[in-house]
Amino acid sequence: MGPILVGLFILLMVIGIPIAFVIGIVALLGIMNVEYIPNVTVPVKMFNGLDSFVLLAVPLFILAANLMNSGKISQKLIDFSLSIVGHIRGGLAHANILVSMIFAGVSGASQADTAGVGKILIPNMKNQGYDKENAVGITAASSTIGVIIPPSIPMIIYAGLTNVSVGALFLVGIIPGILVGLGMMIIVYILAMKRGYPTYQKASWSNFMKQFLETIPALFTPIILIGGIVTGIFTATEAAAFASLYTVAVAMFYYKTLKLKDIPQILIDTLLLSSLSLFALAAANALGELMSYYKLASWAQEFFTSNIDNKWIFMLIVIGFFLFVGTFMDAIPAMILFIPVILPIAMSFDISPVLLGIVTIMTLAVGLVTPPYGLCLLLAAKIGDLSIERSFGAVMPYIAVIVVVLLLVAFFPDLAVYLPKQLNPNMF
Repeated sequence: MGPILVGLFILLMVIGIPIAFVIGIVALLGIMNVEYIPNVTVPVKMFNGLDSFVLLAVPLFILAANLMNSGKISQKLIDFSLSIVGHIRGGLAHANILVSMIFAGVSGASQADTAGVGKILIPNMKNQGYDKENAVGITAASSTIGVIIPPSIPMIIYAGLTNVSVGALFLVGIIPGILVGLGMMIIVYILAMKRGYPTYQKASWSNFMKQFLETIPALFTPIILIGGIVTGIFTATEAAAFASLYTVAVAMFYYKTLKLKDIPQILIDTLLLSSLSLFALAAANALGELMSYYKLASWAQEFFTSNIDNKWIFMLIVIGFFLFVGTFMDAIPAMILFIPVILPIAMSFDISPVLLGIVTIMTLAVGLVTPPYGLCLLLAAKIGDLSIERSFGAVMPYIAVIVVVLLLVAFFPDLAVYLPKQLNPNMF
């Protein structure tokens, strides 16, 4: 029965059925054909998979991102970023990356970053003389930083699966996220020098301070969120709720760019964006029960312990596997399905669950910009009116940056954990 289910999974994917429904269909049909597992297991497992306080953080962080976009806070962040890097050759592209790094510190939702920032910057970049490919490529690629720099929705899911500290994962994501952003800026600078992309006049000190003071309420949010979680003042879910309420207050009463009448549509958009991911998570939980029946975890562990005796080779296999999986599956169901299988093997190689977490999340971030799934790439291509083929070609140099930083983190773990260990050694 196992090979038939695998074939069915591939067939449903090829004909274009959304991954959330593919997982659910395979789980239901598989369990229906197992004599010792009652059919009611499917809805029970799906319900139990969502019955978690931690998972409330997913729609709440997406809500915070949508509020930022609707409340024009994204535009404030772009203006501030331009005052810092606008004078560098290719300044608007540099600002695109920098604003994604700041946005990542608030929402943890890459898709919301692509949609919000892309709608503003992609048309502006084209008007400033940037080619469509680079405008789309840098917008899509920089959005992946949203799941690396904390807070990060995949990090919250991973922590729930493995009982790893959310604060530890958040701390470990900071340096890799910054390195990815800086690496992308280097690529932008090289392209800008070759193609003569424009610059902005260097912001005066008074103009910079004006932009800084204007943006302080938005910039203060990541400090509150990450600091509060790391120090234990509040949980990830409480932080997400705070981020949403704080963003409403700032947009409605400080910037006065958000109206009460805007809230219902924002809530609808949040539900639409978060429901598919959460359904996929629930379905993956049911499929996990089927995988347990077939003892996939035991089989995988026996295979690796018998054939692989080097943890670095194992790490390369994990990276290659998740690079493949990420091309057709979102990070959340991918982790739900495979982390319970991979984690025991990783621990047998003395690989820290925290290190495995950041490596997994960075690897799956690449899937956000690789077809056919590539949700961030699809959004940016649609905004930029560019074909997927040309968009993917444009994003390739930035994917290379993510992969290089990923390999550095995987094989030189101290690069990611050194600073967090200094800040809070008890977490590691």
